[in-house]
Amino acid sequence: MVSSLAPEKFDEVTEALKDVVDPELGVNVVDLGLIYDLGWDDEHDALVIHMTLTSAGCPLTDVLEEQTAEALDGIVEQFRINWVWMPPWGPERITDDGRDMMRALGFAI
Repeated sequence: MVSSLAPEKFDEVTEALKDVVDPELGVNVVDLGLIYDLGWDDEHDALVIHMTLTSAGCPLTDVLEEQTAEALDGIVEQFRINWVWMPPWGPERITDDGRDMMRALGFAI
């Protein structure tokens, strides 16, 4: 069963996930809007990250999983990423900070 994270843990995990950077775009997964939800798997005592990618055919899931493990080290013992494809990601999910980062990298957004 997946339950909600405590608000303070949610904030801590979200902040840590800002260290996970999409290798193609150079912006973190939180500000890109790739994190759809965070939950806790009570049965396996693990964080569940509901995450998508900018495209379903992206070959970089291993890189993102490694970065996630590094970012969450010392915050949670275990996690798993639940790759989500619906609803599909779109640029409207990018935060204002993410838009600023993309503009700084030369993207017209």
